[in-house]
Amino acid sequence: MNDKWGLFQKFLITQEQQISLQDFLLNAIVLLVLALILEFTYIKCAKTISNRKQFSANFLLISFTTMLIITIVKSSLALSLGLVGALSIVRFRAAIKEPEELAYLFFAISVGLGLGASQTMVVIEAFAIGMVFIWGRFLIKGKSTWQNLYLNVSGNPSEINLNKVVDIVKNTFGKYQLKRYDENGKAIEVSFVIDSPKPEKLQDFKTEINRLSKEVKISFVESKSF
Repeated sequence: MNDKWGLFQKFLITQEQQISLQDFLLNAIVLLVLALILEFTYIKCAKTISNRKQFSANFLLISFTTMLIITIVKSSLALSLGLVGALSIVRFRAAIKEPEELAYLFFAISVGLGLGASQTMVVIEAFAIGMVFIWGRFLIKGKSTWQNLYLNVSGNPSEINLNKVVDIVKNTFGKYQLKRYDENGKAIEVSFVIDSPKPEKLQDFKTEINRLSKEVKISFVESKSF
């Protein structure tokens, strides 16, 4: 009985593999290159309305952290069990608004998982196939003319209201996010983030909103961070 218990303890505690520093550095360099390519791809090819540069800046850290964790815990079953226990008491919350964001996050995590498991060539080949698929679809459909804009509308509350403005925004641009709404007895101000497919849409929106009131003030601002 004691022998079996001793073997079990040895299996849990002393089952370790020596981590090669050279292999880890090589995988880290590969990860850096792949994460930067993935970041550039997301900024150029994604169609999400969120801040793409700010969101994609997390890919490198997520991939590297995943690789580091897998590299360490794969050498010991005890560490693996400890990781499961640690994650069970940590709640991760992220503002994932669109499925495309989640898909790219999983892509970044999978790169870290594969390199952490020292499957370097498999990761590179799979990554190349993924890039061919993403860029191929992007090039076939053509470069999108959509651009993320801040839209701000302000006017007299006796002439315009939130529902009317939202209806016009929805009918003109389709996709939008309401970011700010302020109203008092003298003025109403509404801010959106919108996708504008063509410059003509901006003029269409101005025409429609002016039918409510000639005194409405409109501003379109392109955020360079998108």
